[in-house]
Amino acid sequence: MKDALKYKGFIGSVHFAAEDRVFYGKVEGVNDLITFEGSTVDELEKGFKYMVDEHIKDCRRTNSPIEKSYKGNLNIRLSPELHKKAAYNASMKGISLNQYINDAIRKEISSPDTE
Repeated sequence: MKDALKYKGFIGSVHFAAEDRVFYGKVEGVNDLITFEGSTVDELEKGFKYMVDEHIKDCRRTNSPIEKSYKGNLNIRLSPELHKKAAYNASMKGISLNQYINDAIRKEISSPDTE
C-alpha cells in the first residue's frame, strides 16, 4: 500500500472523497472496523493516530488482542496460466505449490524495494 499512514505498527489506508472534499481511511489488519477522516492531510493523520490510540485503550480495557490474529490460511485467485506455471516451477524444484508461494512471498517481503 503506497499511500498509507503508519503509527505504532498499524497501517491506515488513505482515500479522498472528491464530492465531500474529505480524506478518509480505515485501520488495516484489525478485527474491528476503525475509520478516520479529515479535511486536510494533517487532520487525517491526527484522526488516524487518535483512533489507533483509542483502539489500543479499548483492547486493553476489554482484555482483547490488539492486532488481528492471522491464522496463516490464505485463499488466492490466480489466472489458470499463472497457476499452471507456478505448479510446474514448484514441481521442477521438488517442492509443493504451497512452499513455492511461501518462498515467493518471503522473497518479495525481504526485497530492498519493500519497506
